[in-house]
Amino acid sequence: MRYYAVSLAALFPLAFVLLLVLLGGGEHTFPWLAQAHSEHAEGVHLSGWLDYSFLVVREILGFAIVAVLFGLFIKYQHLTAVSDDPVVHRRFRNIALLIPFAYVLYGTMVAWDFEMTLTPGWHSASFGVYQFVSMFQGFLAFFVLMLIMLKRSGKLNSEYKPFVFNYMAQLILAFTILWAYFCFTQYLIMWYGRLPEEMDRLNNMMFYGLAPIWWLFMVLKGFIPFLTLATWTPNRHNPVVISFVAICILVGTWLERYTWISGSVSPQYYHIPMSSIFDIVVTLVIFAVGWFSVKKVLNHYGLVRV
Repeated sequence: MRYYAVSLAALFPLAFVLLLVLLGGGEHTFPWLAQAHSEHAEGVHLSGWLDYSFLVVREILGFAIVAVLFGLFIKYQHLTAVSDDPVVHRRFRNIALLIPFAYVLYGTMVAWDFEMTLTPGWHSASFGVYQFVSMFQGFLAFFVLMLIMLKRSGKLNSEYKPFVFNYMAQLILAFTILWAYFCFTQYLIMWYGRLPEEMDRLNNMMFYGLAPIWWLFMVLKGFIPFLTLATWTPNRHNPVVISFVAICILVGTWLERYTWISGSVSPQYYHIPMSSIFDIVVTLVIFAVGWFSVKKVLNHYGLVRV
């Protein structure tokens, strides 16, 4: 399975281009920057963390570090398969140990820069790990869906065992529970601590215009995966059921990100997604580039037949 997982490294160039597009958006990506530069912003002071040049540098540098680290992971993973040299195996182990720390730290920085700071002055100690767990749950859903699609295509050079889907379903269930825990943790701390200035952001999403989307992604990411995978064991062995759960999680994750971003800024900065030709075309192009990039790597390493 690890070779199928690391084939997704083919998405790094696409992700980097999209990162540059977001960073190049400036005031369009970060509304607080537009507010600071407006004619009514006299006396407005942004914290050092919100210095735009510093933000761009740390995001690009963080991405580069993660990409290089993952490249080394792939290299030494291959070397351990063809070499018994203990030095090679030790280096692979050390790199593998660094990966979770690098991903969590970079994921936390992304969560802070692209979501948490959209409402200046709003803080959540658990927001970084909450978003990381959410995105990892989304990755697991995407990965198992990819495995199921490859298996059904009949083009695999080496069939993987059926128990793989059960293992993936259990991981998805575990991260669904963990996601629900961190999601509730944020609310509990703010509610119990009576912090109205921090509760406002959540209340605006849960009880006003975006409420239907908020509760929809709660159902798609939380209730459906938990009730489907936890209540009846055979569901965790059924690729059709697992595919349904994975699709629910992917749609829910997309709606979650949309809700946190659009619910944190003025309506002038967003619109209903997929409501314009531009949205649809850009989405299709990105999906196509991503699909052909991964497919090329799968073919290159002989994981699937051409």
